[in-house]
This record gives sequence, structure tokens and C-alpha cells, in this order.
Amino acid sequence: MNFKGIIIKGYSGFYYVLEEITKDKEQNNGTNRKVWECSLRGKLRLKKQTFLPGDVVVCNKTDVDKGKAVIEEVLPRRTELIRPAVANVDQVVIMLALAKPEPDLQFLDRVMIMALYHGVKPILCFNKADLVTSERGTVLQEIYQKTGFSVFVISAVKGWGVPELKEKLRNKISVLGGPSGVGKSSLMNALEDKFSLQTGEVSKKTSRGRHTTRHVELLPLSGGGLLADTPGFSRIYLPQELKREDLIKYYPDFLPYHASCKFNSCLHREEPDCCVREAVEKGALDGGRYKRYVEILSEVIAQERRY
Repeated sequence: MNFKGIIIKGYSGFYYVLEEITKDKEQNNGTNRKVWECSLRGKLRLKKQTFLPGDVVVCNKTDVDKGKAVIEEVLPRRTELIRPAVANVDQVVIMLALAKPEPDLQFLDRVMIMALYHGVKPILCFNKADLVTSERGTVLQEIYQKTGFSVFVISAVKGWGVPELKEKLRNKISVLGGPSGVGKSSLMNALEDKFSLQTGEVSKKTSRGRHTTRHVELLPLSGGGLLADTPGFSRIYLPQELKREDLIKYYPDFLPYHASCKFNSCLHREEPDCCVREAVEKGALDGGRYKRYVEILSEVIAQERRY
């Protein structure tokens, strides 16, 4: 008997597939759907094909009692992230801490570029609001709301803002990413008590957290949706194909001003009559975000020369 489902993780040559909800089943959320342990059909083993969490697959049940099946086919992907490797992602929740460690806005801007480059919507999440004044979170919220993307200021420990963020994840495949120590595992536990993920302690000496996640796994959320908790990472490499003139496309808050620049090819560094720089000078755009744009632009130009 064939069925369709989503790979939620791969381990030791097996793939664990969450069965798709069908109309004839009385199931209203992702938490009570059956997970099948699947191997690959022989023809698929011969192909040089990757199988990622998030892949939609067609499977054939081989042992219903033991929950075993065979993957027969992988359906085309809508989106694909390379790092972390997840397929069919709808949105990336980029998480930073407001303190302990200090927010790495260069990291945030780079992940936003990566997400948009791959056709995935960013959601910005600033955690540990309980450790700072409300003004600190508000300032960052105001800067990044100009991008048009959702910005949440939360406390995973206190539960502030968690229900609102969870609603944003409903019926979506989402990836949660951020540097170590920002509270990703704590947020996962706040979203779903049943996850009971091991949380990492932040080193008092380095203000960095230990990596508590070793692999990518999609976890079902009550109310619908899947969330991938990804291994901690501190460096995001820009796509090699990214060109200097295209970088501005990944700054939606800059685009309205870019359209008014004297030159269509304006890179917003030294060109005359640059409306982006003028907006920064007038305070309409944040100077820190512009400075980080220039740094990333220089990196893109250097990367073009290498490749």
C-alpha cells in the first residue's frame, strides 16, 4: 500500500517519514501522525540522489505492524537550503539573543541574504528579552521591521512572545537557526513541552553555548507545521554565484531608495546622487545596517575576483 509523507530525519541509512494527513483520517495536527522507518528501493540506491529532511516522498508499506516501508519516489523540491540541508522550507527563523551573547547583526544580515537567495522567507527572533530593557529590543525591532519581515522580541524562559511566534509557524516547514547560546533549544521546549530537548549552558568565560544539536530533524508542532532545530553555527558563507549588482535585491528596506538613485547600477558606496546613502544620513535607514551592507559588498566583490 502506497502513501505520501515527509522525511523528518535520516539516520544510519534509514529515513523516518511522517505520513501525510488524508481526509479519511480524524487527525487535526502533526503530532499524532505515524512515522515510518523507511529504506530505499534498490533503483534509488543506484542514483546519485540526496534525501533531505523536508523531502516529500512516496512510500510502500512493507510491514505495517513494525512500521516499516520502502521509499519509492522523491517528489520535486520547491526550495532547498544547503547549510543546513533541508528541503521544501517555507521560512527560516533567525534567532539571536539580546544579551549573553550580544546580538551578532552581521550574522543576522548574512542569514537573511542566504534565505532570500534560496527563495525562503526570513522571520527574525530576538530572544532573552528578560535580560535587557524593553528599549533595546524595540530599537532592533524598528530597524528590521522596515524589511517587511516579521520581527519577534521574546523570552523563551518567561514565555513572552512564544504563542505569537508559534502561530507564525502553523502549517509551515520552518528552520530555526542561530549562533550557539542564543536559546534555540530553550525556545523549542517553550514551543512544545514534549520536545524536552537538552539545553546547553552558556559558558561564563566565553559567552558562547555548547552545540546541543548534532543533526537536522523536523519536529511536528501541535496545531500543524514542522520545525527543524539545526546544529549551531557561527559562519554563513555567501553564495558563490552572488554578484555585486544583485546584493541590493536582498535588502528590501534599501530597495525603495535604490530605485531613486541616479544610476541603476549604483552600489551605494561612492557613486554620486545615491539615495540610499542620503536615507542613511537623514536617519531613514539605520547606519549600522548600511555599514554591514558595505562590508558584505566588499566580500562579494573579493569573492567575484577569486572565482
